[in-house]
Amino acid sequence: MPQSFTFRLADSLPKVVLDQWREELARLSEEAATLDRRIRIEHALDRGHGEALLSDDRIAELVEQALLHFDGERYRLLSWTIMPNHVHAVASPLSTWTLDKIVHSWKSFTATKANALLGRTGAFWAREYFDRAIRDDEHYANVMSYVAMNPVKAGLCSREEDWRYSSAWSGRR
Repeated sequence: MPQSFTFRLADSLPKVVLDQWREELARLSEEAATLDRRIRIEHALDRGHGEALLSDDRIAELVEQALLHFDGERYRLLSWTIMPNHVHAVASPLSTWTLDKIVHSWKSFTATKANALLGRTGAFWAREYFDRAIRDDEHYANVMSYVAMNPVKAGLCSREEDWRYSSAWSGRR
């Protein structure tokens, strides 16, 4: 079953903002708070907070290669986009591989390599990630469009096929 997920850089959302949201959302039902938090995070990520280390071509290429490396073996990668401070992907885990193992593998490998390339240490990725199982064909179509169009929506390019670090990139065809 396909799943969509987003993981982000450790500095992509300031702690003070996350703490403020936690207070504000505490007044809502759990379901409403979860949805509102997700929407807030998506909007904040598209504004490019933090160092945006994925804007560095070396780091974006490292993440791209990690995403593609086990495609067809551990998972079937259906769509992906590497934004300046976060990554969106849609994949179907294969065999005994769970989404948690897949994302952990990507984050662990790329954090080690990226920190070495950048000559730094410390947290590279935020600990958590957001995931959601694809419910039906309409949800699948909406998620695939969202992943491809995220760079356009964020003002990084004018057409989805122009974004270099995406499965929609025209240079990949």
